[in-house]
Amino acid sequence: MELEPERLARFLQRFADNHGGAVSTTSDQDEVRVSTGDGSAATIPVPFAPLHLRDGPTAEQPGLDVAQLVAHLLAPRTVGLVLVRLGGYSVGVVCDGVVLTAKTGVRPVHGRNAAGGQSQQRFARRREGQARVALQAAADAAARVVLPRATELDGVVLGGDRSALQVLADDHRLAGLLDRAESHVLDVPEPRRAVFDDAARRVRNAEVQLRCS
Repeated sequence: MELEPERLARFLQRFADNHGGAVSTTSDQDEVRVSTGDGSAATIPVPFAPLHLRDGPTAEQPGLDVAQLVAHLLAPRTVGLVLVRLGGYSVGVVCDGVVLTAKTGVRPVHGRNAAGGQSQQRFARRREGQARVALQAAADAAARVVLPRATELDGVVLGGDRSALQVLADDHRLAGLLDRAESHVLDVPEPRRAVFDDAARRVRNAEVQLRCS
């Protein structure tokens, strides 16, 4: 689940209270883990790692202590945001939830045809061609809008369909940019400007993984 930085500490406190209280918080540069009295745990991968710790590379604190993680999440960052599905794309640069620049495009890719034989083969070829054109348009937009500002970026966040994003990653122009992307891929519907605006706010969020005993 995703949580805004402002809600993270309160959520973890409620989780701990419901599971015997927080026993310890273990933090390193890439992950923060809260362990509770009944053996449950909440794990938060650190976005835009590394997390710089007061007490060295690895620190364990008694009880619930996520202040450094929250401060890390709240730090203003300029982020490249690339959302792609077969039917469209929305790409741009955002800072602290605010869109600095963006480009959105729609490219129709028809669904599968139930008919068989040569008709189905022709339809499949046409669909492949539509998908190729759609993803080329997405790659071109990312190259025009995001790539020129690559040196300003503190990170890159992706969203949408993983197979479509892989096609973009294979574009030689974008390889260096997308190699910097966060491992967490945002789950988004067909990219439209409203979807991009929402994703711009979500790049600040933490992904919380819960294990309950």
